[in-house]
Amino acid sequence: MEILIKASQFILSLSLLIVLHELGHFIPAKLFKTKVEKFYLFFDYKFSLFKKKIGETVYGIGWIPLGGYVKIAGMIDESMDKEQMKQEPKPWEFRSKPAWQRLIIMLGGVTVNFILGILIYICLLWGYGEKFIPNSNVKDGIWVQDSLAIDLGLKTGDKILSIDGQKIEKFGQLPIEFINGNNFTVERKGEAIKKEIPTDFISKLIDRGKNAGSFIRLRQPFVIADVPKESPNATSGLLPKDIITAIQGEPITYFDQAKPILEKYKGQSITIDTKRGDNSVSIPVTISEQATIGVLQGRLSAPDLERLGYYQLANKSYSFTEAIPAGTTKAWTTLTNYIKQLKKIVNPSTGAYKGLGGFISIGSIFPSQWSWYAFWNITAFLSIMLGFMNLLPIPALDGGHVVFTLWEMITGKKPSDKFLEYAQVAGFVLLLALLLFANGNDIFRAIFK
Repeated sequence: MEILIKASQFILSLSLLIVLHELGHFIPAKLFKTKVEKFYLFFDYKFSLFKKKIGETVYGIGWIPLGGYVKIAGMIDESMDKEQMKQEPKPWEFRSKPAWQRLIIMLGGVTVNFILGILIYICLLWGYGEKFIPNSNVKDGIWVQDSLAIDLGLKTGDKILSIDGQKIEKFGQLPIEFINGNNFTVERKGEAIKKEIPTDFISKLIDRGKNAGSFIRLRQPFVIADVPKESPNATSGLLPKDIITAIQGEPITYFDQAKPILEKYKGQSITIDTKRGDNSVSIPVTISEQATIGVLQGRLSAPDLERLGYYQLANKSYSFTEAIPAGTTKAWTTLTNYIKQLKKIVNPSTGAYKGLGGFISIGSIFPSQWSWYAFWNITAFLSIMLGFMNLLPIPALDGGHVVFTLWEMITGKKPSDKFLEYAQVAGFVLLLALLLFANGNDIFRAIFK
């Protein structure tokens, strides 16, 4: 059922983005009286799941869910319709239109993608606002127990001041900022310390697998999730949801403070103090030779941590006019972060290429339970990602056509149809290789990790 929910969200989001992207080409083509022969969701090699001709355009749904297209008359595109290109140009064909009109038609799709991403972010901020833990409110620093965080040079209690010289507003942003960054500064015992992020950091992060958890964690109280029956303290009176506040009279605020104290009382019987609801309860326990109490540790949600006074959450609400600049800024941040990640991917020394994923990876980012907030948030991200990817100067993508058109506008020389055909084929080969590599990565991770 979870897979079905993820797949449904993915297909709906992908279909929406494809249709609107292609509509971005379709509308200016029609405005400039250019004939549009086909408007398709997904590709229709050999046959279609559905098609209907309305006016001069055939609208349809293909059976290969790898994208979509509009077939514009007189344009060298996915259809590779060479016969049409051998004929004399007609007034209604793409190749007969002025360069500035062709440029607008080609930029229409990515323009829609960027505008859609901005609009979605504006509406989400207006409708839901934002709730997060400000990084400045993490007064006692982070909790470090992950080997990856240790390799970064982090220690429990470090306060992360900045990454690449930029202060981070939201604690939840830290993992992605470390991925995109090159250096960071922490405060440790009142001293500011600057450290470099290792080149192979992303490679190590990917090798951990998706179930390894975040390497940047909030310090948590020592809350008991369960007391197993085989625990030496099973009958001591400890209960799930108890929060340990002191060990043999020594107060603790966070879980990580317990171990050094427990080490002093290995094999001994001592008293611990717990917070149980609004009450404080003292309980005699036996400490094992491994310096443990014999309980399972629990984790509290951000609202629970706020309620208990550990962290203060920021809760921002936006009017519609306030959401406009905030949503635009969020879209810009999303775009710049994505560009930083691409730079890491094309640098082999980072190992980031191992994290490149295809449809399985994209589908997996949707939640296993239907959430309209998550759906629209992810759709906004994918829209901006799709817009940028289509702007890359690769033949067969919108960006390739834009480059050739700009060249024509600047030099006054139009590339020959034969050159455009060869460029289109080369672009398809490159895109196919990337598609196979990305989806091959997905399959490899699914089988071996």
